Formats: sequence, structure tokens, C-alpha cells
Amino acid sequence: MSHLTVHFDNGLATIIIDRPPQNRIDDQMINELADAVTAIERSDARAVLLRSVGENFSFGGDIMTWPDASLRELQARFEHYLSVFNRFENLPIPVIAAVQGLCFGGGFELALRADVIFAAESARFGHPEQTLGIVTVLGGIYRVAERAGHARASEWALTSEKVPATTMERYGVVNRVVADEELMAQASDFARKAAAGPTRAYAAHKALLRIWAEGGVAVADRAMSGIAMPLFETDDARRGIRSAVDALNEGRPRPAMDFNGR
Repeated sequence: MSHLTVHFDNGLATIIIDRPPQNRIDDQMINELADAVTAIERSDARAVLLRSVGENFSFGGDIMTWPDASLRELQARFEHYLSVFNRFENLPIPVIAAVQGLCFGGGFELALRADVIFAAESARFGHPEQTLGIVTVLGGIYRVAERAGHARASEWALTSEKVPATTMERYGVVNRVVADEELMAQASDFARKAAAGPTRAYAAHKALLRIWAEGGVAVADRAMSGIAMPLFETDDARRGIRSAVDALNEGRPRPAMDFNGR
């Protein structure tokens, strides 16, 4: 039985974690995520929605086999998990996560790969690794630091507390907190709007943000021209700029664009 599936509809790819009640991440789920990423890369999808089945997003890694594994086996497993998570993070299209219930450990680290996180009011986030005597092996602590700063990332990793969605929103880890019953509708609506947007422009913004995160403002400035200028030759940009100029010349509001992602 599958632990994770991907479905395509009108430019939107929806990844569904389906291993309730805890949606724990195991080798099978990681391999299915890798297959899902490959399918998305080969498709015409222009946005991704990540969600899960049940009351909780994910409790994190399935630790049942860890005590009997050798250090070499664990290292190979976590390096594989990290590479798949990073492939997901580097998809050149908007990725939106819808999080409900508990989002802990590896589940939190997966949600952090999304560009935009919608969270239900009841959602709680955290790193349980401290209670196990280990660290966030899939890059969680420094991705939280990237969003919320060093001090908060350090505190949350140290305490392993379950942090409410509203607190995560206040510190910039979560983008929007919505009523539990509205979570899927609002996240899906946002994802569909993103899928109808200028896909290549968003890919460029995503690339620039990654370069900035790795090298800072000066490095991103040096990369800007090579990433930005090709956009001016795209159909989306040509039509978008022309429509704005025409609207200014005619003294009317700029119309909403019907982008095609090319």
C-alpha cells in the first residue's frame, strides 16, 4: 500500500502523505516522494500542493528500525532522505504545504521545503530530536533559522516544545494560519492561483532566493542579470509588459494577465 501519492489536475500537482494516524516517514515514503518529484519534473505542472491525510501532518521519522541499524546504515538512510527532500525543495515551481495537527521532526523538515506554508489553527510544530539525543538530520534547525533567526531556531531545537501555528506565523516560519475547516480549501485555492501565474518568473525568484541564502546579497546581485534577463524574452513577460504599457497609454487599469508559463 502506498504511503505517498501524487495527482495532477490542471497544472497543479498534489502530493498526499497517506500513512495515518501519524504519517511517519519511512524508506518507502521517501522512495515514493522521489518518484513523485521525478513525475512532477517530467510533467507540465506549474505548482505543487503538499498535504496529508488524517488529523496530523506527520510525527516525523519512523524510528522503529533505527536501534538495530548500524551507523553506516543510518548515515546512508539519512543522506538519501536529505537528497530527496532537497530535490523536492529545488523544484522550479511554487510549492505550498497545508499543515494540520502535529508537524514534528522529519515532517516539519519536509514542510520547511515548501515556499509557502498554510497551517491550521490547531497545528503545532517542533523538533523532537533533542529528546532523543540527536539533531535535526534533515536540515530542520538551520532552515528554521533562515526564516525565524538564530535565537528562535536554537530555542526550539533545545526545548523540543510543540510550538503553536500562530507563534510560527509571528516569526515567519508559517505564512498563513487559517481555521482548521478552511485549511485545505484556502491552501488549494492559493496553489491553483500560483499554478496560473508566470511560472518561469517564479522559478527565477526561487533561484535568486536560494543563491541569497547560500551566499548573501552580493552574490545574488552578481547572479541577477543571468537569471533575470532571459525572462524578458518569454511570452508571459512580453505580453505582460505590453499590456501594462497599453493600459498606461489608455489611462485604464492594468488587466489581469492570463499567463501560460512560457
